[in-house]
Amino acid sequence: MTTTPTTSTRAAEWWRAQRRRVLWGAVIAVVVFAVVVVAARLIRGIPAVEAFVDAYPGVVPPPEGTPVGIPAWLGWQHFLNAFFLVLLVKTGLELRGKRRPPGFWTRDNTRWPRTKRPPRRLGIWLWFHLWLDALWVLVGISYVVLLFATGQWLRIVPTDWAVVPNAISAGLQYASLEWPVEDSWVVYNALQQLSYFVVVFVASPLALLSGLRLSSAWPAEGRLASPSTERMARAVHYPVMLFFLAFTFVHVVLVLTSGALRKLNQMYAARDADDWLGFVVFALSVVVMVVAWVVAKPPLLKRIAAASGRVQG
Repeated sequence: MTTTPTTSTRAAEWWRAQRRRVLWGAVIAVVVFAVVVVAARLIRGIPAVEAFVDAYPGVVPPPEGTPVGIPAWLGWQHFLNAFFLVLLVKTGLELRGKRRPPGFWTRDNTRWPRTKRPPRRLGIWLWFHLWLDALWVLVGISYVVLLFATGQWLRIVPTDWAVVPNAISAGLQYASLEWPVEDSWVVYNALQQLSYFVVVFVASPLALLSGLRLSSAWPAEGRLASPSTERMARAVHYPVMLFFLAFTFVHVVLVLTSGALRKLNQMYAARDADDWLGFVVFALSVVVMVVAWVVAKPPLLKRIAAASGRVQG
């Protein structure tokens, strides 16, 4: 006689598989890191490479009129982006597990009388994921508006082709564990600049467009609903999430290993100082994210979702 695995059993097996993947990923990452460091230090020993690093130290002088310093609104953006990214990863993992949702939400059509389409039923994790997406997009739009309104775009948008060799040089210096000399209060190094540019103007739009294609807001019929566009969106969306996680991990490591107090003050307290204020603000933001991760469970999500529709399960 065969037995059918229960939902809780399948969930436990899925999480065990994820832990194994994380463990193996960590082992592979350590090995790759060691190989990269050794290779970079050997390459740095070549005279021609040292001459290249001397010629391109890793920083491109900013254009005239570039603002100095990091404004307070950027500190809030740091927190909000990290907050939504953490919860998007949580819900994304739940959705990727392809398990039966612990509940379903259906839109209350009486609140939208002009809507002609029948209400669609969404799993509670997908409902939460879509709301997080919407809020994250609003944060992103406000960031881009403020970026151009305050001139801060000059700090992250390359305006000189010299950024390419300087970024290569900065990457080589980081890889050899000899950090490039920089003062991010005044100017980002070339690798930072290119990384921030890709995050804001490449990865974020890709995450938005691919997520929109996979969401319930996308037309269910017609040319736009072709399976090929859905396959393309799935092929893009998950790798982009992994890119965000990798960028965040490297970003945090570099902040904590290259003058943490000063960097955290710049990022979270909008001041160029070496005291503990920025660290305290950062620590509180981490506590908020941990609490949000813990409490974002089906019972609470269902109560919130019930305010805008019918919840079953």
